[in-house]
Amino acid sequence: MSLESVKNHFEKWNREADIMEFDVSSATVDMAAEAIGVIPARIAKTLSFRGEGDQAILVVAAGDAKIDNKKFRETFGFKARMLSAEEVVEQTGHVIGGVCPFGLANELDVYLDVSLKRFKTVFPACGSTNSAIELTCEELLEYSSAKEWVDVCKSWTPEDAQVKETVGTINDQT
Repeated sequence: MSLESVKNHFEKWNREADIMEFDVSSATVDMAAEAIGVIPARIAKTLSFRGEGDQAILVVAAGDAKIDNKKFRETFGFKARMLSAEEVVEQTGHVIGGVCPFGLANELDVYLDVSLKRFKTVFPACGSTNSAIELTCEELLEYSSAKEWVDVCKSWTPEDAQVKETVGTINDQT
């Protein structure tokens, strides 16, 4: 059902046919990178956090990025607390491993982390543990109705962008 809600979401832009479905799991960053044939950093992972009140917030970040608690607190004004697996399904309509900012069960605030901007295209999941779509950062911003770009991650460096983009391109051709 979740994959169907994402396909329905992409009909607005005539992009539902661009969703890739795999015979293998793409539930983790490494599995998705293997299934697609790109470096893990190009996987756009969607992280679900407790927001203010009952609503969750989603942060989409590069596959090699990790949440920086201090940056998160400074940006959002509250501590980064991940949702439980049950809460993720309840809030997003997607199971862990397929969570994405598209076709959501509830209207949630979506933020994109700047760690994604170093790539021409990235690959977010599409509501199932064996799907993805290739999008530019501009398309990701539009299709997710993200509120804004934020800088809430660590463990990646913008200086590596050129090297990683080159490696990502090489991997795309293999």
